[in-house]
Parts: sequence; structure tokens; C-alpha cells
Amino acid sequence: MKFEKTWRWFGPNDSITLDAIRQADVSGIVTALHHLPTGAVWTIEEIKKTKDLIQRSGLHWSVVESIPVHEDIKRRTGKYKTYIDNFKASIRNMGECGIPVLCYNFMPVLDWTRTDMEHQYPAGYTTLRFDEAALAAFDLFILKRSNAESDYTDVIIQDAESYFKKLDKKGIAKLTSNILAGLPGSEAGYTLKEFQAILETYLNISSDDLRSNLRDFLNEVVPVAEEAGVRMAIHPDDPPFSLFGLPRVVSTEADAKALVENVNSPSNGLTFCTGSYGVLPENDLAGMVQRLGHRFHFLHLRNVTREKGRSFHEALHIKGDIQMEHIIYELIMEQQRRKSAGRTDIRIPFRPDHGQNIMNDMKIDSPPGYSYLGRLRGLAVIRGVEMGIRTAISLHK
Repeated sequence: MKFEKTWRWFGPNDSITLDAIRQADVSGIVTALHHLPTGAVWTIEEIKKTKDLIQRSGLHWSVVESIPVHEDIKRRTGKYKTYIDNFKASIRNMGECGIPVLCYNFMPVLDWTRTDMEHQYPAGYTTLRFDEAALAAFDLFILKRSNAESDYTDVIIQDAESYFKKLDKKGIAKLTSNILAGLPGSEAGYTLKEFQAILETYLNISSDDLRSNLRDFLNEVVPVAEEAGVRMAIHPDDPPFSLFGLPRVVSTEADAKALVENVNSPSNGLTFCTGSYGVLPENDLAGMVQRLGHRFHFLHLRNVTREKGRSFHEALHIKGDIQMEHIIYELIMEQQRRKSAGRTDIRIPFRPDHGQNIMNDMKIDSPPGYSYLGRLRGLAVIRGVEMGIRTAISLHK
């Protein structure tokens, strides 16, 4: 009854091959059809091509991450009805192909944001970092977004100005590239001009508007997921607060609770990303498992160290501010509840989310956060904690 061990793979162009992933002793692959544009239908033929490739390597495709949600759907403008129909068709087709879990997100414009992809630890390895002053420096002095000052305190504005003054042309270009990177493995990031333009399309969309648009989207697609035997699992905002004036609606336990209650179906669930939720100290992660774990369809296990204000960096999997061992214990308890209830989805898939660049990782071109050895270390640590807790539970029965 152990958790299902999975690994994110970015397709045939990933520098980390399926053979290398198999050596990590995982059984499931988490991937997407990265070559298809956002909004396109995932045909059965295209899904099977990737599925067959995975199966020939002795693995199976256990989670789709992700079918991107088109910006028109989030704004409920333009061709949103067509894109929702295409999303439904893709869900039907992945269900037909026997892939049970769909991870997706509803974050406007950027799927994740970091300001530094190579933050160095004293030991020499590197990790991802979000620096609030760096983000503000980009927003205020590089992007020069209208009325951006209203989103920051006087202290942050002063820190941002000091940060910006230290940047040369190369530093400005690097910071811009980092922030506009989007999701690793997706189509592409934005140019500065494109980013400015798309931000303007959200000027009149509030958090309540986005929340309503998400609810309308789910009311349409969840019944299709039920029929197809697919469990949808929304990923939380990363980071879990507003950036560039954009609304965020999946950042807190209250957000997650409202989402699953508003569209009450077993197919409407959550991706429990400990790193994303864990950036906010008010999110009680172990308590979230107790209260919402019945809707967890996918687990992203990673750790963060919170810094001053909203800054943070990604820590070793059991050495940050998140008490990973407590969370894993509660997840095991959730498995026992599922078994007692006669559920079939007891082996919740998890992947070691993000990893530091260690040793030979620094010689391999991989998406930020998706190093081989760093994730392998995280996987080993999580497996060790899981095994230790399961053993302790069995000995004390």
C-alpha cells in the first residue's frame, strides 16, 4: 500500500532519458504532450504514441501534467467555449487511453515564478529562489508596469531600487529571463513586450472573477472527467500570492476547500504541492491532509525555507520549514481511511518535486528544478521517511 513513485519526464527531448528514470526505481511517468500548442485537442493517436514509448521502457504513464488551460478560458473571453470543448475532448481521450489522473493549474499568465534559478548553498549545490525585492525591481524598473508601486510597501520599493542599481545589462537580461521562463517544458516564455500586453488583458479581472471562471470551467469539465474515469487535480498557485497585479485563487486551504465543495465530485480534486502551499506559514499542511486529503489525487513533495517577507528558496526535501515527516504520516493515515472506505485509489501517486543541482547535474541541461541527482536524492529521502513511518506504525499495532 505504499505511495506510487513517479517521475516527471519532459518527453523525447528531455536530457534525462526513460532508461535513466527507470534506474531511479520508479514505476510511473508524469508527462504531457509538450509538442502540442495550448488549446489543441489531445487525440488518441498522439496520446498513444507517448504512452507506447513509455511502456516500451518498462514504465507506465500514471499522471498527465499538464493539459494547459488556455488564457481565454481563465478570462472567459474570445474562443473560450471552443477551448473548453477541446479540453473535454482531451479528457475523454486520456481516459480512453487509461491515464487516470490529470494535474492542471489555473494561474493567469505565468505557471510558476522564481527570480534565481541558481541560488548557491554554502555546500556548493544550487537551488531555485524567489526574492521579493528582485521581483519588485523587475516590475518597477524593467517592466515598468503602470501603478505597480501600489503593490509594494515602501521598504520593498527601497530594497528593489537598491537591487536594481546593482544590475548591469547582463544581470537585467538574466532576471528578465528567469521571471518570464514560465513552466519548464512548455512552449516558450514571453518576451517583455508580450508579457506587458497579456498583463493588460487581466486589468479588469478580479480574484472573484477568476474564481467564478474557474468554477464555471469545472462545472463543464468535471462531469466529463467522471464519465472518462479521470481524476482532476488542480495545482496550487506558485508562489501562493498575487504577482504583477494578477489574481490568484488556489493559494490557501480555504481556496482549496471552496474549490472542491463548489463542484462536489470525486473527480474534482487537488494536487497537494507541499512547496507551493508551504510558502505561506498560515497553511497548516498536516492539517490539510486530515481535512482535505480525501480529494488529493496527486502529490508534489518538496520543501522550502521561508526568508524575510515573501522571499523563499527551495530546500532539501526534509531540511526546510515544512515538516515533511508529519505530512507523510498523515498521508499514510489517509491511505488507511481510503482502504477502510473501499476506495480503489489507495496508492496515491507522488513525485519528488524539484531538486537541487548537485555534482554532475551542473553539467546536464535540464529544466530549472528538474535535475536528475537532486531529485533522486529527494526521492530516496522521501522513501526512507515513508518506510520508517510505516515500520513504526506496524510495530506499535
